[in-house]
Amino acid sequence: MHILIKKATVLSPESKYHLKKKDILIKNGIIEKIADSINEKAKVIIAQKNMYVSAGWVDLFADFCDPGFEQKETLSTGAMVAAAGGYTDAFVIPNTNPPTSSKTAVEYIKNENDLVNLFPIGSVSKNIEGKDLAEMYDMKLAGAIAFSDGRKTIQNSGLLLKALQYVKTFEGIIIEIPEDREITKNGLMNEGVVSTQIGLQAKASIAEDIHTYRNIELLRYTQSKIHLTGISTKKSIDLIRQAKKQKLNVTCSVTPYHLLYSEQMLESYNSHFKVNPPLRTEEDRKALIKAVEDGTIDCIASHHTPQSWDDKQVEFAYAQSGMLSLQTTLHMLLKLESNITIDKWVSLLSDQPRKIFSLPQPKLEAGADATLTIFSTTEPWTYNEKSNQSLSENSPLFQETLQGKILCVINNHKHRIYE
Repeated sequence: MHILIKKATVLSPESKYHLKKKDILIKNGIIEKIADSINEKAKVIIAQKNMYVSAGWVDLFADFCDPGFEQKETLSTGAMVAAAGGYTDAFVIPNTNPPTSSKTAVEYIKNENDLVNLFPIGSVSKNIEGKDLAEMYDMKLAGAIAFSDGRKTIQNSGLLLKALQYVKTFEGIIIEIPEDREITKNGLMNEGVVSTQIGLQAKASIAEDIHTYRNIELLRYTQSKIHLTGISTKKSIDLIRQAKKQKLNVTCSVTPYHLLYSEQMLESYNSHFKVNPPLRTEEDRKALIKAVEDGTIDCIASHHTPQSWDDKQVEFAYAQSGMLSLQTTLHMLLKLESNITIDKWVSLLSDQPRKIFSLPQPKLEAGADATLTIFSTTEPWTYNEKSNQSLSENSPLFQETLQGKILCVINNHKHRIYE
């Protein structure tokens, strides 16, 4: 298959073409030529206004529900969602049934690699029970990219200490959502003025701040590596910023919806905005944007969480947490009011996660394998039953016309074009 990309701005800091508008010819999955103008015939020509091309994007934290909850998502549909969102690589969290706690479970996910590379995150504890360490080294040898108990955050500090010490022996990394669940138990949204006004049980932000502090101190003691994801409070950002200044090996990520939305979205009791960590105050949201701007936040993690219709269309107190976000990340980032440039966003989606997790960086040069995301920042598309690639529909953006469209994803000598 010959694909010709016309007049796309290249976003690749390591390329000599960075920020330059170029034509790119791809033949059979290989970049054959990059030039100001290419007039060769091609079966597929991609040309849109405000079009960009970058190395394929990487998501660090997605729930594909397989095995055990295939009515919500499967590895196959999850990969399709990822591709439609511009991703060539996705880290799959271990909160399945059975959990990803063994070499066999890791291999089950690795066997699904196609257009999108799926990277299993192995569990820290056996069966995500938070009691004993899982066989992390065996999972590492089988292909686990990192280790986490996913949405079921590690409450036992002694267990996390042992895990950090253990993964240090093979240069592994722990991914953790900081949350003291004894404090947040029975909470439905962020504690504050809005929760008081609408009468919902709340989750105090101190639950995140305490565990962010705990995780950083355990990291300091072990001198290991940790990645904190789903960061949502100003205090947590301040703690991470300070830890980085002290040269601790801590990195962090934020979801696109925590950057875009605040707790005010819950005033209508819309369960699609019920997520965990919860949407925080406007002050917290602005602190997250500032942390992206100053480099404290290293990357974007979707926290893509499919939920069935009957898990969301119930009373707010009984609705499950989570939001579809992989396919709409670009739109949410573009909708933000900030000083963040498009090349900065792409760095957080592509270059930065690869550096943190030691993945090879695709090259945008002639002769290289094409691992590319092509997108337009202005092209509109409608997010509906036809365009949605997920088995679930739990997104507040469903049935809306969105700005910022993925045009094509190329990886592993395969491609998919989005009309």
